[in-house]
Amino acid sequence: MAQQDIPNGFTGFSVKRTAGFQSAKEAMDKREKEARETGGKGAGGMARTSLPVPAFGLIGAEGLQHAEARATSQQQAHALRFAAAGKRQGDARAFDPAKLAEIPTEQRRWSWVEIDLAAIRHNVKEVKRRLPAGTRLMAVVKADGYGHGAVPCAKAALNSGADYLGVATVDEAIELRENYVNAPILVLSQPPETAIPLLLAYKVMPSVYTPDFAISYGEAADAFGVRAPFHLAINTGMNRIGVNHDEVVDFMHAIGFHRALDYVGTFTHFATADHEETLDFQIQYTRFAEAINALRLAGIDPGIVHAANSAAAIRFPDAAFNMVRLGIGLYGLQPSPATRKMIQLKPAMSVHARITDVHFPPIHEGVSYGLHYRSPGNVAICTLPIGYGDGLRRNLSGRIDVLKDGVRFPQVGNVCMDQCMFEIDMRRTSLHRVVEPAIGDRVTIVGRSGDAVVTLDDLANILGTITHELAIGFGTSRLPRLYV
Repeated sequence: MAQQDIPNGFTGFSVKRTAGFQSAKEAMDKREKEARETGGKGAGGMARTSLPVPAFGLIGAEGLQHAEARATSQQQAHALRFAAAGKRQGDARAFDPAKLAEIPTEQRRWSWVEIDLAAIRHNVKEVKRRLPAGTRLMAVVKADGYGHGAVPCAKAALNSGADYLGVATVDEAIELRENYVNAPILVLSQPPETAIPLLLAYKVMPSVYTPDFAISYGEAADAFGVRAPFHLAINTGMNRIGVNHDEVVDFMHAIGFHRALDYVGTFTHFATADHEETLDFQIQYTRFAEAINALRLAGIDPGIVHAANSAAAIRFPDAAFNMVRLGIGLYGLQPSPATRKMIQLKPAMSVHARITDVHFPPIHEGVSYGLHYRSPGNVAICTLPIGYGDGLRRNLSGRIDVLKDGVRFPQVGNVCMDQCMFEIDMRRTSLHRVVEPAIGDRVTIVGRSGDAVVTLDDLANILGTITHELAIGFGTSRLPRLYV
């Protein structure tokens, strides 16, 4: 019995294939048959290789024009357009590396991340608009810009009014410098002493909170005949890094003698600025303000004073001091439920893929590893080339929807390392519009399609985690990033 004639069993409907649908296997079989019937030539009389699509760089310039004119599909035309004017090397024709490199990354695998730089610019301006006049803004672009791309996001933020950049590692700072980013850069922790020459060479400021590092940093700078700028990190209760809040004056007296050290700024980090309960935040704020006041009473200028992360910058204007650090808010993700009604941020990241295969499994046939999902019959199972190796976490399996043509469809079966599947109900009723899938159709995993939207917050709530983790997972994986 042919697949399309298999009875559903529950509804009495037949499992019908979409009009005009042709699977990859059927397309290859058809081409092989055409080749046999034409004596080794495919449709249009073109000589065929053993590949279903002509190989890049294996035909000459005249042959390329002829093949493009006769390409039977958009995919073939796309492939042939990048084929090189081949040169014979013995019996084989040469690939052109330059032509191969022109093939866009999103056309090498049908899944990608889009980053909207206009959203980055909007978010910087929205936060700056709320700050007291003269308050600086640091754009935090650590972890490759929270998965959004450090260099493009840093440049977009600086062009929109950011004054400083914050990173987590020396290598992150070096990447910015090597891409012609000249703004002040602060490493938000104290690096190893062995990295000091890099700090000086690339003009990157470290955080400082141990005397040994501070003196070594000053000595190295003195040997090179340069200054050693730094920001002092103060521990006000998060207990991660920093000089204890009640020891800052003694610390500065211990290192302040060194002539090369340049005390540029002072900061702390709030542990609970995103929480509804504010007691712990108030304790940290008070400790920090007292530490700053103690430095000033001792005749020590604390420089640029900053404490507020995204949540504090939006919720607590009094915590702005001289500068705020915009991290997750830079990328349009709300730092706290309390900020949702306070500011309109635009998410910069969306995640997309194209359908690579479509199946119509009969009733009770399973899908993916473990066969935990079973077909109810009369559904199309569509495959997407994105999985947990790309940031789509495996424990989201069967718990999310994807979007196609403005309609939500359930993801089904276990998310694999490189692929996942979703289900389209193919039953036609007066209340149900059938969406007919085809290979190459665009699908949104995170983002908007028509009036439907899936957010990183939706996924984070399912997983019991934060949007930071998911954005970094998608953005620093194998998925290419497209900037729009």
